[in-house]
Amino acid sequence: MDKDFTPHENPASYFGKSNKTRVLCVVKKNAAVLRKLARWLEKASDYLQDCPALIIDDEADQATVATSSINPLILDIMGCLPRSAYVGYTASPFANLLIDPGAEDLYPKDFVVNLPKPEGHFGTEVLFGRYALDGEDPEQVDDGYDMIRSIPEEDVPYVRPDTRADIEGFEPVITDTLRSAVEYFWLVTAARRVRGTGNQHSTMLIHTSVNTAVHNSFKRPLARLREQATMSLADTDFLARLRGLWEQETQRVRAEDFREAKVPFDRLLTELSGVLDSCRIIMDNSSSEDRLDYENGPVVAIAVGGNTLSRGLTLEGLAVSYFVRAVSAYDTLLQMGRWFGFRNGYADLPRIWMTDELAEWFRHLATVETEMRRDIDIYMTEDETPLTFAVRLRTHPSLRVTAAAKMRDAVTAASSYGGKRVQTHYFHTNADWLTGNIEAASRLVAASAVSATKVERRPADGRYVFRDVPHDLVIGFLSSYKFHEKSPENDADLITAYIRKRVAAASSLRRWNIAVVGNPRGDSFTFAPGVTVGRNARARLAVRTPDPDFADIKTLMSRRDAAVDLSGDTAKLSEKGIMDRRRIELPDTGLLVLYPIDKVSEPAPAKTARAPLNAEEHVIGVGLVFPEPWDKDSEVEKYISANLSNVRIEEEDYSLLVSEEA
Repeated sequence: MDKDFTPHENPASYFGKSNKTRVLCVVKKNAAVLRKLARWLEKASDYLQDCPALIIDDEADQATVATSSINPLILDIMGCLPRSAYVGYTASPFANLLIDPGAEDLYPKDFVVNLPKPEGHFGTEVLFGRYALDGEDPEQVDDGYDMIRSIPEEDVPYVRPDTRADIEGFEPVITDTLRSAVEYFWLVTAARRVRGTGNQHSTMLIHTSVNTAVHNSFKRPLARLREQATMSLADTDFLARLRGLWEQETQRVRAEDFREAKVPFDRLLTELSGVLDSCRIIMDNSSSEDRLDYENGPVVAIAVGGNTLSRGLTLEGLAVSYFVRAVSAYDTLLQMGRWFGFRNGYADLPRIWMTDELAEWFRHLATVETEMRRDIDIYMTEDETPLTFAVRLRTHPSLRVTAAAKMRDAVTAASSYGGKRVQTHYFHTNADWLTGNIEAASRLVAASAVSATKVERRPADGRYVFRDVPHDLVIGFLSSYKFHEKSPENDADLITAYIRKRVAAASSLRRWNIAVVGNPRGDSFTFAPGVTVGRNARARLAVRTPDPDFADIKTLMSRRDAAVDLSGDTAKLSEKGIMDRRRIELPDTGLLVLYPIDKVSEPAPAKTARAPLNAEEHVIGVGLVFPEPWDKDSEVEKYISANLSNVRIEEEDYSLLVSEEA
């Protein structure tokens, strides 16, 4: 399109009864342009009453929802077209799913459909991994590709101003991680030239701030870095550093795993001079004149920008991203992740540098997205519609689901723990925090040894089971054991509230089985007199500069452990099979499993995405398994959804709507 929608005179001529022409309007989602379209259609209103129309809204979460200009204009256009249908497409539908269904708005009342994930697409889960959903075996959920590199928090002030007052005169510093990211980009570009396949363009994204002055401040230090690299191509120390970086990265992510051939460093070195010569440093923002342009030959560019790069613009041949932008909502964060897409010919080479906190947020979002897709699939299998079943969106302690204005009609959605298991995977690693949890676990085991109706001792297997322990001991434990505050899966208050509701409503969960699960080959750990097991090894997810007081082990509890108190051979039971067996054998009994984790926990050599735990004290992991109730389950709140309370399905009568409009 060369220009925006321009209305032609006499619009009725396009829609008159004698004119069978099909009209296609491609219109920018801009208030002024949409207003022109609405006025143009109004002039032909006499001819549009029976005119079928399809309105397709791309990026349907952006501006469409809860805006004072765009949203009413879309509704006005639909009002001009009584026989119109509206379809929205978006990769981040959170805001759309939280529209008030009872209002005259754009809530997707007829259907929500998951588009299938295309083969070879780099999505959130592929890159960042995710956590297990209810009913899944955590051991079968991947960690994601080992392509995320850590930016230490202490680096952030060097590449992004702390406050607005710091913007004026801000000068970024080429930190070690930024230098590594840029140099790796040049190496990747050279390797892709050796391969000669895939996208001809090669782009690096640097996104640290929304402010254009900050973007522009990167021009000089990046240009200086490129000049230094060009002059150092014969320097042995410089080449040794590049060789070490290339060997390290290609060892962590093997080309063969992506059906590619590794490019030897000496081969890509022959292309490096040409890469540096052709590499442009572009400030792509609303005030810059030099913008990314992929229409006039192959591009090699380091693009620094903000909003113009964070939505809608495809960065061709994106290979490396350096991202520390502060974001507060799910949809904004996902849209800024321009690294999602296809990487044909270089699927082994992309890398993303970001803080550990941002990486955790993306891992959480991958879990939210998978859970959301599972809810949406219910429409296809359970004969439901968005007006009878609201998709739930899991909340996060540090992120909003979407902008506050877009959530004003949302309600807190109820969830339950029945038939589910939860487990700890985040831990602080300081001694004070860990010692408190050791003491809480020791008190629980000692009290269980006294209160249990039966104690099963299996030291050869590293297992103890204390049966029929009063629920008060479990609640007491939950009040003293500290879950990591960033863990969205583990909320002691919610779990305690759920137990109390089940006890009061159905006399269920009054009794619990407490299990201790250790590694028979590990060094010993004593919970209480007579209860000693070997320590388990649980390595943390690897990051280049780990937070010394944070560890994510991702998976604690195996499927086998969820059956530790069941009878007979449970080794071959699936996750569902275990829950079905629990429902028969222990219909009202909860299971709490304690894991002593070795503070060092070296990873197995094959686990390249893992690093030693290196905590200051041994760690206590906790898993809880809840029986599925036979009757209505008790509920607690940890989701939000659209409010369906005012929706009356039985009054969905289109003839009535037509008569009201007339």
